[in-house]
Formats: sequence, structure tokens, C-alpha cells
Amino acid sequence: MSLHSTATESRGADRRGDAIFKGVAYGCGILILIVLAAVTLFLLFRAWPLIGGDGKANAATVESFTGGLAHNFWQYVGPLVFGTVLVAALALGIAFFIAVGIALFISHYAPRRLAAVLNYIVDLLAAIPSVIYGLWGGLVLVPAIHPFWDWVARYFGWIPIFSGPAANPSRTVATVAVVLAVMILPIITSMSRDIFVQTPRLQEEAALALGATKWEMIKLAVLPFGRSGIVSASMLGLGRALGETMAVLMILSPGLRYSFKLLQASQSQTIAANIAAQYPEANNLGVSTLIGTGLVLFLITFLVNFLARKITRKIGA
Repeated sequence: MSLHSTATESRGADRRGDAIFKGVAYGCGILILIVLAAVTLFLLFRAWPLIGGDGKANAATVESFTGGLAHNFWQYVGPLVFGTVLVAALALGIAFFIAVGIALFISHYAPRRLAAVLNYIVDLLAAIPSVIYGLWGGLVLVPAIHPFWDWVARYFGWIPIFSGPAANPSRTVATVAVVLAVMILPIITSMSRDIFVQTPRLQEEAALALGATKWEMIKLAVLPFGRSGIVSASMLGLGRALGETMAVLMILSPGLRYSFKLLQASQSQTIAANIAAQYPEANNLGVSTLIGTGLVLFLITFLVNFLARKITRKIGA
């Protein structure tokens, strides 16, 4: 067999391999779109009795869920959206800077052996189920954190969000935000760490050669390189916080208010936890109402991811 024929057969095999890989990649992309469309259609179909059904029956269902506090769907879902966004935003605000600091320590400051141990711990924490965090929050953190919240309310109560008295037990938005922050912390840390270690070595050495300190090198080379990755990691953590169910359900004392009082109980509730709490006793129309709130959460999550993509592209441009 000549070298020419061997080379021709090799190129043909490469083309077949490229075609197969291209087909598999296209199939996976189309499958994602099909799954997204199926979820959207399912939510719309199951929520249709709420959208196009009897208004009086829907109002009665909402009143039964809220004890007469809300009389239509939007009065019902509005405080839930507020509580969901508030809890998730607080959790992200607590976790973000701590996560970036841990990631920088692992990637640029910690000795190699310690960094390896910390990497293992961070990855392990990211894999812990949310119900474990809920048990820890409900059984350990709630009784332990009350003295701290009481101190905050006593000395910072002049700030509206910290106005007291601090609830005891501390089944409040502030406590839930701390638990969710601990939950999303390893996710943001892990992704940020992986981005930081990929910073081009030449950029770091160039900054140091120009006389920069290690912190200045990180500020000039590492953080700008990892900005888009940090945003993506933060939005992934925010998405988990928005949809968290069990930890919130096991800790938070629910309410249906537009309230920023973080240290008082029975102020807010999240959509996901509300669905889990109300679903077991809901009739068919009640299930449709709860799925309608789930559709709103789905749209919020989609919007958050869309904005994250926009921000990431703008930073990377």
C-alpha cells in the first residue's frame, strides 16, 4: 500500500470523525433546547387553570393559601418574589468576597500541601446536599446565632434592616441568608480558583518584574483575567440560592410581607419553599397556583442567567 493511499484513508477517517463529533455536538445543543421548551410548556400547561380559569375559584384558592391576606395571584406571588430575591441577594453578598478571598489564598498564597487539602475540602463542601445544610442551620446555627443577632439589633437597630427585637429562635431571613451563603460559598470558590490558576504566568511575572508587590500583581493581572469567570461563578451561586428549597423550608419562619426587617420572624418567604410547604395539602387548582409561582421563579432564573451572559460578554470584550 502506497503512502499516498494511506494518507488519503487517514484524511477520510478524520473527516468521518469530525462529522460524527459535529453531529453529536449539534444533537446535544438541540437536546438542551428541547428540554428547556418541554419544561416551559409543562409549566404553562399545568398553570393554565390559573391563567385562563375561573377568577373567583382562583381567588378563593389564593385566600386559602394566605389566610385572606392576598386575594389574587399577583398579590400572592409578589411578596414571594420579593422574599426570594432578598434572601438570594443577601446570601450572594455574604459569600462573594469570602469566596474570592479563599480562591486567591488557595491559588496564590497557600503552600502546596495546604492548597491541596483546601481544594479537597472546597470540592467536598460543594457536593453536600442542601438538606444537610438545612439540618445544620435548623439544629445548630439557629440557637447559636441568636446572641449575635441580639447584639446587632441592640447596637445597630437604628438601621432599619437591623431593627429589633431579634427573634428567638432566629428563624429569620438573616439566618437563612447565612446558611445559603455557606451553601453557595464552595461553588463560587471552586470556579474562581480554577480561573485564577489559569492566569498566564507571563502576565504575573511581567507585573512582578515591573516592581509590583504580590497583591498589586493580583490586582493588575489575576483579577482582570478572572473577572468574567468570577461573574459566572457568582451567577451560578445566585441561581442555586434562588431555587433553594429544603434549607429555607427547614429554617425560615414564613411570612407574606414586603419587609427588609432581617432579624424578625414571619416577614418573608421564598417561592421554592412555599411550593414545598403548600403542595401536600393543595387541590388541583391549588397545584396549578403553585406551579404558576414556579413559572415566575423559572422566568426570574432565566432572566438572571441572561443578564449574567450579557455582563460576561461585556467584561470579556
